[in-house]
Amino acid sequence: MSAISIGQAVILGAVEGVTEFLPVSSTGHLKIAEGLMGIPVDEKSVVGFSAVIQVGAIAAALVYFFKDIVRIMGAWFRGLGNREERYHHDYKFAWWVIYATIPIVVVGLAAKPLIEGPLASLWVVAGSLIVGSGVMWAADQMGRHKRGEDDTSLKDAMWVGCSQILALLFPGFSRSGATMSTALILDLERVAATRLSFFLGIPALTGAGIYELKDAIGSGASAVPLVIGTVVSFAVAYASIAWLLKFVAKHSFNSFVIYRILVGALLFGLLGMGVLG
Repeated sequence: MSAISIGQAVILGAVEGVTEFLPVSSTGHLKIAEGLMGIPVDEKSVVGFSAVIQVGAIAAALVYFFKDIVRIMGAWFRGLGNREERYHHDYKFAWWVIYATIPIVVVGLAAKPLIEGPLASLWVVAGSLIVGSGVMWAADQMGRHKRGEDDTSLKDAMWVGCSQILALLFPGFSRSGATMSTALILDLERVAATRLSFFLGIPALTGAGIYELKDAIGSGASAVPLVIGTVVSFAVAYASIAWLLKFVAKHSFNSFVIYRILVGALLFGLLGMGVLG
């Protein structure tokens, strides 16, 4: 029987939806929320619940960027059979996404025991939140914000794709935070950096969601909270994506930097007081 009630499912779905694509670490926020609500964070059904509701957030990204995905995939399929189409940026970009996803898949499978073991510690999450904040601030200051989405290259995609490994090994670092910071260092403008983060994250997150789904469904989690949490996650994530793209068009990442530091400090405090373990 699931340890999560319907009310808790709504809260956790909202937390997942808000934080999955913002550079603030969804893992850290879910663990804090679960701990504060007295939910046993290490219970198999709870871990499974978190994996399933993540699929809702991923689905929101697929729907939001549906037209872009169709355009890019269409160019890729046309290019497979037409040499002239291979000079199109969308055709090249599709291959770049594929190439840039390979490193995180390899590391994820090879380091699975380590990732699910000592690196899953909330102390690591708290430290990574704060360290990642410094990296994000430095990247935003260093970047010249002069390159748009059409100026991206295979080199950009590979660097940004590989940076996802940081979040895989140090979960509090945040996949979005790592990829956006890397893109900013490569001088991409903030909106281009954010969109590139999304496009490179979709295959990685989708693959991870499918991989974990079979174990999550068989974990003993109750169906009703699962469905409700996933639906809430989808709706909130969709709104979160739309808000983020508008926000970065006019603002720096400093607000996220400050927020991450505060959450990291809060998590250290809760761990130190024994509220979370």
